[in-house]
Amino acid sequence: MVSSLSYFLTRGWMLILAATLGFLLAPASGLAKTTASLGIVTTPGSSQYVCAVKFKELVEARSQGEFEVKLFHSGTLGSETDILQQIKMNSVQLGVITLGPFDTFVDAVKVVDFPFLFKDYEQADRVLDGPLGRTVLNSLEAAGFKGLAFSENGFRHLTNNLRPVLRVEDVTGLKIRVMESTQHKALWRVLGANPIPLPWPVYTELQQGVIDGQENPLSVIVVYNLNEVQKYLSLTAHVYSTHICVANLGWRQSLPAATQELLDRSMRDAAVYERQWNRQNDAAFLAELKKRGMIVDERPDVDSFRERAMRLVDTDAFKDPKTKALLLKFLDAVR
Repeated sequence: MVSSLSYFLTRGWMLILAATLGFLLAPASGLAKTTASLGIVTTPGSSQYVCAVKFKELVEARSQGEFEVKLFHSGTLGSETDILQQIKMNSVQLGVITLGPFDTFVDAVKVVDFPFLFKDYEQADRVLDGPLGRTVLNSLEAAGFKGLAFSENGFRHLTNNLRPVLRVEDVTGLKIRVMESTQHKALWRVLGANPIPLPWPVYTELQQGVIDGQENPLSVIVVYNLNEVQKYLSLTAHVYSTHICVANLGWRQSLPAATQELLDRSMRDAAVYERQWNRQNDAAFLAELKKRGMIVDERPDVDSFRERAMRLVDTDAFKDPKTKALLLKFLDAVR
């Protein structure tokens, strides 16, 4: 009897001790230890890098180190399409990816890249942070992605090394690098150019004359020193270019609820931070390109581009009736 009592008393103290040690050793944040890889194709200094680093800082600080992010940048994981394939397979868990390449996985996303859709940043925020933007993010789940937030590249502009582009007719025959996107290829065909899909970066191809030009926001043109291989810049602002901050759907769903909430909130906050960074630096980017010697047309005939671009609605790019119906909702929202 004494022996049994001693056993239970001893065992009781052991259980209490184990519980106490467990409490002391448990993560202070109350979150499960999580390690995730995040891939981007661009280099330090780029908008995607700014977003990715801010997310890493926020989620690691808020989790008190229990959520660790391993950042792969500068295309070390391949092209953006390659990174998306790796996220689908869960060999990479997260990415900050330009919207264009998503349309080979989910047709509906292309509505956001429709030319001349948004007149300014404020309008883009109102629509993309609202129900229509959430509809686009949710559509990615059919392909195994979880859309977390929209960050941005900014408004895309055209550069080339052959001639000034003042009107849409000046684009005719130019070999323009485009993203691996069905819509972007269709757009530049409609505009009269010869679109050539190539992974980023394309400095060498521009330098060697394989392509005549490319189109990107000012920040990209500055960071990649494209002024060294491109003479002319036209501020066409033909597409508001977003990134989608994305995760593997199954991986995210496997996380505890508290970790999911932390992940989502940190990525949304990083996206908002990056948008403001991009906009605050836009004028400085333009001034820097002028200083570096680019010939800039600040007021091309945008109406000629817009009129031609509207033909895109009736091309195969919008043959899917659901995508076309969603596009009409977006167009109605920005009237």
